Amino acid sequence: MHAWPASEVPALPGQGRDLRIHDTATGGRVTLTPGPVARLYVCGITPYDATHLGHAATYNAFDLVQRVWLDTKRQVHYIQNVTDIDDPLLERAAATGEDWQTLAERETSLFREDMTALRMLPPEHFVGAVETIPRIVPLVERLREAGAAYDLDGDVYFSVEADPHFGEVSRLDVETMRLLSAERGGDPERSGKKNPLDPMLWMAAREGEPSWDGGSLGRGRPGWHIECVAIALDHLGMGFDVQGGGSDLAFPHHEMGASHAQALTGEHPFARTYVHAGMVALDGAKMSKSKGNLVFVSGLRHDGVDPAAIRLTLLAHHYRSDWEYTPAVLAAAEERLARWRGAVSRPDGPPAGEVVDEIRAALADDLDTPTALDAVDRWAAAQAGRGGTDTGAPGVVSRAVDALLGLAL
Repeated sequence: MHAWPASEVPALPGQGRDLRIHDTATGGRVTLTPGPVARLYVCGITPYDATHLGHAATYNAFDLVQRVWLDTKRQVHYIQNVTDIDDPLLERAAATGEDWQTLAERETSLFREDMTALRMLPPEHFVGAVETIPRIVPLVERLREAGAAYDLDGDVYFSVEADPHFGEVSRLDVETMRLLSAERGGDPERSGKKNPLDPMLWMAAREGEPSWDGGSLGRGRPGWHIECVAIALDHLGMGFDVQGGGSDLAFPHHEMGASHAQALTGEHPFARTYVHAGMVALDGAKMSKSKGNLVFVSGLRHDGVDPAAIRLTLLAHHYRSDWEYTPAVLAAAEERLARWRGAVSRPDGPPAGEVVDEIRAALADDLDTPTALDAVDRWAAAQAGRGGTDTGAPGVVSRAVDALLGLAL
């Protein structure tokens, strides 16, 4: 599966700072100090609908992580998956009468278009669940042989008790885990399971649903969590730098994935740091496909909204915050974009070194984009008020905003 084209990242004078970021697993901030090559895994879409602003906010956060790393002169090894086989995709296909593969291919293509328009840096490997099945099957077989998985009416479940570190990612109590499992694709009420929290590794073939050869597992399809584990282990190995996604993935997805990998390898941790983005709401409720309260990136683009204004809307909010989208929020971003573009279009301006330092410092401080935007606002206001004589300043600011914030002025 191919990703999308990369936009050029301008080189800036000097060097950025190491990123200090909130780690869900410790509940506090940690300083990321990767080697020369930083390793990042971000959980991707289930392609049964178009990219909404909640998705875009998550991928914007991890695009910023990459840009901070690039500014420290590191390379970035970035992996993203596509869950192109799962219950929600099959349910949507059945409801609309569309072939599930056609639906997945169309929505994945639209996702690529949205990411290109928003100037999100593409992953080095963009990997689908279906293409990963040949690598998933041996992992499930290994877990079963090691006693970390068991059969239940033809399905194969992972035993959370096989990992002594289970619970360390989300740091939730058992009752909260059980409630979230029921809400987020688990089946804690199924009888016969050793532990209500045990997640499915391999689902035996169901009538009328697609299935694949699972070797000793029989025909079926993979569970959600083992998909990402197979991809991450294949491309990154254990102990990679950051596992990322929306805050709703901390449990069960990232918790279960970590336990799968740790039980498979006997090593800990799966990822060194777990980073989660906040949720975007509309009309008082979190944007979700199940609720249908969505604002689509493609819809805004179709209405003529500049993708840079969409991205600036996202940047106006701290990545970990939950916030609500309104037309006024977009209008404010459009007005800010116009001011910035006007400021950098002049032949000279106030010195730009300080604003570049401020952007770098803000981003290194847990991706504090509101503070970074304020720094550019102040420079633009000074430009509008008294201007300056530095002929290189507008270009420096424009390149910094492009390289660090992903905005082409």
